Amino acid sequence: MKKWFAFLMVFVLCLGMLAGCGTAATEEPEAEPEQEAAEAVTFRIASLKGPTTMGMVKLMNDAEEGNTKHDYQFEVYGTADEVVPKLVNNEIDIALIPCNLASVLYNKTEGAVQIAAINTLGVLYVVESGDTVHSIQDLVGKTVYSTGKGTTPEFTFNYILQQNGIEPGKDVTIEYKSESTEIAAMLQNAENTIAVLPQPYVTAVQMQNEKVRVALSFTEEWDKVSPDSSMVTGVVLVRKAFAEENPMAFSEFLDEYEASTEYVNANVKEAAAWVEKYGIVAKAPIAEKAIPACNITYIEGDEMKAKVGGYLQVLFDANPQSVGGALPEDDFYFSR
Repeated sequence: MKKWFAFLMVFVLCLGMLAGCGTAATEEPEAEPEQEAAEAVTFRIASLKGPTTMGMVKLMNDAEEGNTKHDYQFEVYGTADEVVPKLVNNEIDIALIPCNLASVLYNKTEGAVQIAAINTLGVLYVVESGDTVHSIQDLVGKTVYSTGKGTTPEFTFNYILQQNGIEPGKDVTIEYKSESTEIAAMLQNAENTIAVLPQPYVTAVQMQNEKVRVALSFTEEWDKVSPDSSMVTGVVLVRKAFAEENPMAFSEFLDEYEASTEYVNANVKEAAAWVEKYGIVAKAPIAEKAIPACNITYIEGDEMKAKVGGYLQVLFDANPQSVGGALPEDDFYFSR
């Protein structure tokens, strides 16, 4: 009897252990499958000298050292006119260009390109070799020198003035020059000269003439009168077919580009050396002082669409041809 009892106890204990093992097996969480990486893809990327490309320099350096997920081939150009035909003829896949030009290309290619991200907000400033301008209203009755007649600087400046009840050409005299360098020379050699200049020209002038001061930021003034949109300078434009053919690779590129932008803003001195290295700005000291004022950023998705859409609407109202004759449709905005 005792043997049967002992046998029964052992049998019960074995059942308990088996049940416990079964419970443990069912409760053990399943390992999450590793995310599949995209096959290596070659990206042909065109960008412009100046702020639009500054956020890219970490990625450019990583690519040169072979530390990127894909083969990024970069070309930096002096003017957007050099980039446009290459994009239209499918000779490049991605372009870092002015926001309004992206809209022009969308219309020109019948929707063959998309904006994937904003990379630069406003880079325009009112500067003066004096101390008379501290608000937009202080421009009334004065002469302001600017570049960009018939282009974005003129439309932006006029919009800000008009939203503040100031009539361009009547309340403020605006004299347009063909080159920023011409205005920079005027600021260095004349007292109480007021001008509109983009970065990094602002920084370059200030380094040569300590009397030149930043009076107003167009970005801040835009935000005051149009809080639902933003002044957008540069964007990342992609050929729609390329993004559709390489969805995972393009998403990985955007992740690496966003990380590059964050690194540049957090490591200005190191980034400035790369800016000089890749010919984006002539001298690293100028770049180092200019980067914090260039509004380098990375914005995608719905926020990008809201900011770009509002900005293009303002330009369209001023001159429809500035955005290619028509506002882009929803497929202009890339989403992942």
